[in-house]
Amino acid sequence: MSDGEELWIPLVDEPIGSIVAELQAESPDIDALVSGPRRLLAFRTFAYIRVGVLLGRMLVDDDVAVQDGTGSWVETLLRDEGNRRAVIDELRFIAEEIAADPLYAGDEPLGPDDEARVRFRAFARERLG
Repeated sequence: MSDGEELWIPLVDEPIGSIVAELQAESPDIDALVSGPRRLLAFRTFAYIRVGVLLGRMLVDDDVAVQDGTGSWVETLLRDEGNRRAVIDELRFIAEEIAADPLYAGDEPLGPDDEARVRFRAFARERLG
């Protein structure tokens, strides 16, 4: 590699990132546990790794049919409710570990709190309504 070239490594190799995001969106309790920016970064880092390992283990343990164009092997695995539940449980476990870690104790939630949302709605109704 020459001096002028940049080395670029994607942070998330699909489909792991989209799977974690999809399953996290289905579980609001996970979002509540990792609502701060530092917690969210730690959660995503560990979730991508551990979910990838878990899916790899499932691939070895389960017989996945030859792809027929209906999705990837990951999608095939996640169609099974037991596998899907295991991945969600792993995500919840990771979120609980991070939420309990004193390293992230002062992490403020992302976005406005409930009081700020109420004030904004009142302001919007007054100005736009």
